[in-house]
Amino acid sequence: MSADWFRRRFLPRGPLPAPRPPRPRTSPVPYRRPRFLRGSGSSSGTADASRRPDARPVRSPVRGRSLPWNAGYAEIINAEKSEFNEDQAACGKLCIRRCEFGVEEDQEWQTLCSEEFLTGHYWALFDGHGGPAAAILAANTLHSCLRRQLEAVVEGMVATQPPMHLSGCCVCPSDPQFVEEKGIRTEDLVIGALESAFQECDEVIGRELEASGQVGGCTALVAVSLKGKLYVANAGDSRAILVRRDEVRPLSSEFTPETERQRIQQLAFIYPELLAGEFTRLEFPRRLKGDDLGQKVLFRDHHMSGWSYKCVEKSDLKYPLIHGQGRQARLLGTLAVSRGLGDHQLRVLDTNIQLKPFLLSVPQVTVLNMDQLEPQEEDVVVMATDGLWDVLSNEQVAWLVRSFLLGNREDPHRFSELAKMLIRSTQGTDDSPIQEGQVSYDDVSVFVIPLHHQGQGHSSR
Repeated sequence: MSADWFRRRFLPRGPLPAPRPPRPRTSPVPYRRPRFLRGSGSSSGTADASRRPDARPVRSPVRGRSLPWNAGYAEIINAEKSEFNEDQAACGKLCIRRCEFGVEEDQEWQTLCSEEFLTGHYWALFDGHGGPAAAILAANTLHSCLRRQLEAVVEGMVATQPPMHLSGCCVCPSDPQFVEEKGIRTEDLVIGALESAFQECDEVIGRELEASGQVGGCTALVAVSLKGKLYVANAGDSRAILVRRDEVRPLSSEFTPETERQRIQQLAFIYPELLAGEFTRLEFPRRLKGDDLGQKVLFRDHHMSGWSYKCVEKSDLKYPLIHGQGRQARLLGTLAVSRGLGDHQLRVLDTNIQLKPFLLSVPQVTVLNMDQLEPQEEDVVVMATDGLWDVLSNEQVAWLVRSFLLGNREDPHRFSELAKMLIRSTQGTDDSPIQEGQVSYDDVSVFVIPLHHQGQGHSSR
């Protein structure tokens, strides 16, 4: 193919256009800690001064600064794994404008007075990797994306049953029946808003990091209270649990290469070019060696939850799509999570193989009906990044929560004190209530959200 033919075929007549100047890069995302930690001694623009593993201060909001629902929060930086704390946190009140279809000729949406607002609350944890930039952008952005998505469906949320047409018009008299047959409920609109907000936030992060020349990604764990229900949305390996006097209930599932093996393998089956001939999508109990050629070995593929045997071929000796076990499992030898935000520029080391096609930004959403739950005084939701769960089980955290709250009924700051105690329990110190020698060297961030008196009645004002 000649250059002249290409020019005639694909370029307009006339001289070749001048090359575009490179897009100016914006300023890098500045490092900071959560706004509600101001005054607690944390550093907003530089790395934390204390970097020794044996001198990692646990930080929480100053006394007198209350978080939504009097929630507690605490955090600790990693033990020199990275220069900065890559976790981020955000919380606050959600004010959602209630709109109705206008009667003007242009049929605009009209915002009603503030008394018609629907209000709720929001708590979020973001665990960054590849630097803190993506987690900081998510903490700054996701709540705004969520508010916009909720405002787009708020008329359906306040209806007894979500209408087929948001404007209220009736094209088909059987529309309510069709909606009912689909089982569409008010909470489905909130779930859809959360899913769309995560997707929108992921796109924002991709644009901002590309413009600033930065890289990275983060997991996201979000709790939202609206109209007597608590919605927990998770994309990544952070975790939320409900702790009651006689119950421990998981409110999220971790998304790792192992837990999403079949989805990831199926994607590689449909689009084998994503592996660029460098990886095998098949899973084997261990990495195969040359001596395994021609032998029948255990394996499984995307359509299998069980195992079978196959005769080893040369292509099976390639590096596996998912390698490792448990916390050591990695996607394409690189990433320990399969869902999250960001990572648009992430590639396998020394290759041009992208990881983003295998990653989902869509969260799994769990709904807790607090009106039906009838929360008791010591019922709490514990949200934490994976640094806590690496060394403490759900049952251990629940035991610590119950023991602490029973002995600290009168302290108005007890939920922040509880969050700090949970973090200290991961540090293997002499005063740790868990004497098993396990230490978390990761960043750890914890919210403790009390439910008593909060779930009674709807948060619509």
